[in-house]
Amino acid sequence: MSVQPPSDEVVTALVRDATAAPSMHNAQPWQFRYFRGRRVFHIRADLRGSLPHSDPGLRALHIGCGAALMNLRVAVAHEGWRATTRLLPDPADPMLLASVALTSPLDGGDDDPASLYPAVHTRHTSRYPFAETPIPDSVRTALADAARREYVSLSFASGWHLQAVLDLALEAEARNLTDPGVAADLARFTRRADDARPATEGVPEHAFGPRRRVGKAPVRDFAGGEPVPGRPTADFETTPHLALLSTGRDRSEDWLRTGQAMERVLLRAALEGLAASFVTQALEWHDLRWPLRDPMSGSAYVQMVLRLGYGQLGTQTPRRPVHEVLYIEP
Repeated sequence: MSVQPPSDEVVTALVRDATAAPSMHNAQPWQFRYFRGRRVFHIRADLRGSLPHSDPGLRALHIGCGAALMNLRVAVAHEGWRATTRLLPDPADPMLLASVALTSPLDGGDDDPASLYPAVHTRHTSRYPFAETPIPDSVRTALADAARREYVSLSFASGWHLQAVLDLALEAEARNLTDPGVAADLARFTRRADDARPATEGVPEHAFGPRRRVGKAPVRDFAGGEPVPGRPTADFETTPHLALLSTGRDRSEDWLRTGQAMERVLLRAALEGLAASFVTQALEWHDLRWPLRDPMSGSAYVQMVLRLGYGQLGTQTPRRPVHEVLYIEP
């Protein structure tokens, strides 16, 4: 392929792919700058997408931006470029989270993420019931390998540890129902059918999913316990498959790596026919996050909990137009 810089149209398409990534409450806390002369993308934190109460330390913001970074890497590889990625490239500018330089045509290799590209726009969060069907060991191994490639550990909770994670999520859900800060974050980033605000961010009513009638699947209720006309109820799984993503440290770099690992796992899961949702409730409470870990493992900090299974795929949620998040520089 030519080593000429990609056109502005291609750059726009690459960022559209990147912004298909998930983020907490679909807040989309990212901004992109592309420097034509250097063929370099910068990913910056956009504090308009921050959640002051639920994410005061910006950990979830970093994870969301890491997921967008992973999508960008996948899209760049799909376009045929080799990319050099640097996390937190400027210590004096903490809002500059990553840089991605297009260095040369891609020649394949074991770490070529281009094969994940078909899932970039088909992966959607599913808040529907999943079947009780076991996830094959081969698929679990593939998901763990996907996380490992980003220097993050993935393990499936089982036995007493699974019950402990479920209990912590239940405790967090109960707290959330009476916490005004949580209610404020939800009000800002949920969209009811009669909401007059532009539908470019947040979780719309059609993506809330059904209310849980029975079952133990810890699915967040984006209605905040309030009734939604016409919303159905459903029976969820009694033994959900929960995968924990963990790191040995708890720094900004670890959060960005977690975001990349999370998205790599989600893309691989989608290609394997799995649906997924997020179990972040306990992660948002400082005193509930630490007990999530399995004390028998060597991973100290749980960064994300994923619910995986075979079931109805999620629905697409809105994204900001690319021209609102991309700036192209000479």
